[in-house]
Amino acid sequence: MSSSDRRAILYLLAALPLAACGFTPAYAPGGPAAGLLGRVTVDAPTDKDSFDLVARLEERLGRTRAPEYRLSYRIETKTEGQAIAPDNTINRYQVIGTIAFTLHDEGTGAALSSGKVSSFTAYSAFGTSVATAASEADAHARLMRLLADQIVTRLIATSAEWNGA
Repeated sequence: MSSSDRRAILYLLAALPLAACGFTPAYAPGGPAAGLLGRVTVDAPTDKDSFDLVARLEERLGRTRAPEYRLSYRIETKTEGQAIAPDNTINRYQVIGTIAFTLHDEGTGAALSSGKVSSFTAYSAFGTSVATAASEADAHARLMRLLADQIVTRLIATSAEWNGA
């Protein structure tokens, strides 16, 4: 038996339990999250963090042409020193972020899904002030991408409860 034949058989055997449990891809036609793509409008950004968040959400959910849902959010971040040198300078910072979000029906305004996601990232403060500022900005952008991905995952996970698709 050739290696490719073995792989095909292993793939089929691995897929068998998924087929038996009624697994359906979330974005498949008729899937619970099929109605999300291109139908969720996100509240307009007001600062750099919210701009990065909205950009990632639109990347994952698509730009809205016919909004059926509106996603509102509230971002909270805080920065904590992590590594303190013998001269009491902080060389590494941790950025902790939390986003509370609510998905609303665009027509009625009713809240369909809500939740809170949180994560953290860090950056180095070694080098010049320009390098530190660039590291901090990058850490915030990475954090917003992480949090946006968590929001999308939550929306997909709960979409069967509130989505008519």
